[in-house]
Amino acid sequence: MWRRDFITAGSFAAAANAAQPALSKRRPNFLIIYTDDQGIGDVGCYGHPEARTPHIDALARGGVRFTQWYTNAPICSASRAALLTGKYPERAGVLGALPSSAARDVSGLRPGETTLATELRAAGYRTGVIGKWHLGSAPHSRPMAQGFDEFFGWYSGWLDAYSHRYYQLGSAPGRIFHDLWRNDTEVHEEPAYMTELLGREALAFLNRQRQGQPFLLHLAFGAPHYSMMAPRRYLERFPQSMSRDRREHLAMIAALDDVVGAVVDNLRRRKLLNDTVIYFQSDNGATREERASHLGGPNDGGSNRPFRGWKQGLFEGGIRVPAILHAPGLALPAGTVCAEPCQTMDILPTFLSLAGRPKPGSIDGSDILAAAQGKARSPHARLHWAFNKQRAVREGDWKLILNPPRFPGDQAAPESPWLSNLAQDPAETRNYASAEPARVAALRRAIADWERYAGIESAG
Repeated sequence: MWRRDFITAGSFAAAANAAQPALSKRRPNFLIIYTDDQGIGDVGCYGHPEARTPHIDALARGGVRFTQWYTNAPICSASRAALLTGKYPERAGVLGALPSSAARDVSGLRPGETTLATELRAAGYRTGVIGKWHLGSAPHSRPMAQGFDEFFGWYSGWLDAYSHRYYQLGSAPGRIFHDLWRNDTEVHEEPAYMTELLGREALAFLNRQRQGQPFLLHLAFGAPHYSMMAPRRYLERFPQSMSRDRREHLAMIAALDDVVGAVVDNLRRRKLLNDTVIYFQSDNGATREERASHLGGPNDGGSNRPFRGWKQGLFEGGIRVPAILHAPGLALPAGTVCAEPCQTMDILPTFLSLAGRPKPGSIDGSDILAAAQGKARSPHARLHWAFNKQRAVREGDWKLILNPPRFPGDQAAPESPWLSNLAQDPAETRNYASAEPARVAALRRAIADWERYAGIESAG
């Protein structure tokens, strides 16, 4: 019962195995593109032409675009832990957002953790992560201790896009520190725009790979998370009539989209595109945080339309994110849409299956290739989330939230519990709790069971 409810639907494994395509003789390369605070309303191929993302849109045209893809958490560190461990982040020991510290002593991922990088490196892959880490700066939590051969990026939650320093507004001087690293050595780069610097490093990593050497490259952009900075040439792609926040936000995304285009072009020119599985996702929904705004109030730069809610909340806007799987060599139906509910923790088992590695017994995710091919339903009977005192569970089209958050602009705090029917009301404007007391009670029990499984306190 536990395995079926919390890890995988028993009948899905057979369907996934039957759906395996005939792969080329070489094992596929893997490229993960992860953005930061990019809402589903910040991508052109999700019906938002205001966002100019032609290269990301091209990945969708050549692959599968997911419309019910969920991050495992509405916040950065926990989302990234689920991606790399294949577990609910609570079971990986990473809850919420890890602190940033100049002492480089923040514990995140645990020693000996099974990660996508450790598994693929054991299979002979060259592994690299470029960009935001935010999974711990203590030696045992750093990328080089968690299966990566190469690292270029930062440990903190964010940094200034030009000075490469972390800071908090109004903080003491000791909370301002430089944070840019190559492997385990701090580096002081030229004052380059960080998104473009990451593009340079990604291309260099690809160019270093030997012919026939499979690789995993995790390209983790800091954009469009604050600090809100974009070069003028990207700002000029958007009309001045936009709000300052929105224009800056979309300009930052345009910059990272150009890097995506350059990386994909590199793979194409080197005849590696057909042998590379590319996965794109945002870590969580767009934010309303005031410190992400130039305007002295809640940020209005990012968009989670048509969904309700924001980063740090368990309404759909905080957790339903853009996600694309592009893999020409896997017989994925190009230009199609997958509406099956899936979650970030599914990437690890999916990629390991494609690499011919067994699925670790300790993980919670499932191989979703058959669902992406349109040959199977979602492997999940239920999906769960926790953030601070918030809890949520989705079962079929029904979703229950305990202690939902109130965001700037909300006229009143949402009722708790909040029961949504996502088929009838995907924007979660109506609370069905009073009309469905038996369903609420059953989903409450499911949340309590999952809290015990995840090893976290009850939210009541």
